[in-house]
Formats: sequence, structure tokens, C-alpha cells
Amino acid sequence: MEHKKILQLTQCALIAALAYVGFQFLRIDIPVGTERTAIHLGNTFVVIGALLLGGWGGFAGAMGLTMADLTSGYITSAPKTFLLKLAIGLITTLVARRFFHIEKEPGIKAQTRIALCASAASLGCNVILDPLFGYFYKAYIFGIPQDLSAALSKIGSATTLVNAVASTVMVFLLWPALYTALARSGKLPWASADEHDDIVKIS
Repeated sequence: MEHKKILQLTQCALIAALAYVGFQFLRIDIPVGTERTAIHLGNTFVVIGALLLGGWGGFAGAMGLTMADLTSGYITSAPKTFLLKLAIGLITTLVARRFFHIEKEPGIKAQTRIALCASAASLGCNVILDPLFGYFYKAYIFGIPQDLSAALSKIGSATTLVNAVASTVMVFLLWPALYTALARSGKLPWASADEHDDIVKIS
């Protein structure tokens, strides 16, 4: 049990680090007047973290992206980032674990389908929530005029959509390989030793 907790803690730290790298180093900044937005791959690892570790994985990914904001000139966006990315992680967890029971579907095809559905659902919700939250955040917390806040949110929604599509594709490509590697090494958090052996045979 102690070994399992240490493994999950290590995996959470790795997810946070990958989310940080996905934003900090795999990012294209887009100036919008005095503001700026960005296309990045950080959301990929929030989703993967939630697929792997549930809510804790989503939390780790959210923390990684929040730290990236704090160290890359997006400091004013950090609170918004944390809440929205945590929502991505929680929605991913809900879809993957409650609706599709990812722990009970060992086949690669089933895992890929679940990962695709969960990432599309959570990142699709983010496409809606991000501009709405961003509008109220700018207008009522920073006092930016409502017309300007609305215009900035519309521009931001375009980059959010691009990020959602890019991250969904990345999850689709990365999760089957990651799942297979973890199963073969006996590192899937939800599987016992016997279950790992069965998963490897099915995969």
C-alpha cells in the first residue's frame, strides 16, 4: 500500500511537470492588443493525468499549468487557469470512470475510445467555459470595459478551440502507448499484479 501511494505521488508530480512543459515550452503566444493568448499542449497532460489518476491527476495537471502561468508572464491568468484546468480534470474523470469505467476496459481499442470521448467532453466544455469565465474575469475582477472584455473573450475562444482540438488529438495518440507501457511495467494505479498480467495478454 505504501509503495502504491509513493507511485501515485510520483505520477502526480510527473503529470504536473509535463503540463508545465506543455505550456512553457510548447506554446505559441498570440498578442491581442495589450493582452495575449496562447496556443499550447498543456491541456493534453491534464486529461492524461485524469485518465490515469482520476481527480488527483487532474489536480496535478492544473497545478502544473498554474505554475506555468506564474512563471511565463501570464500571472494574472493563474487563478482562472487553475479553476478551468481543474474542471477539465474533473470532467475527464467523471466521463472516463463513472460513464465508461476505464478501469474495467483493458483492451487498447476500448481504452482509446474512452480516452477520446473523455478528452472531447472535457475539452469541449472548456471551449464554452473559458471565454465565459474569461469575460467575467476581465470585466468584473480587472475592470476592463465590457465591450473590450467581450471582444477579447471571442478572440480567446478561437485559441481555446484550437487548443482543444490539438490536445484531443495528442491524447488520442499518446494514451494507448502510455497505457500499454504502464500495464507491461505493472504501474497502472488501478490494477493489481494479476490484473496487469491479464491486461498485457489482452493488449
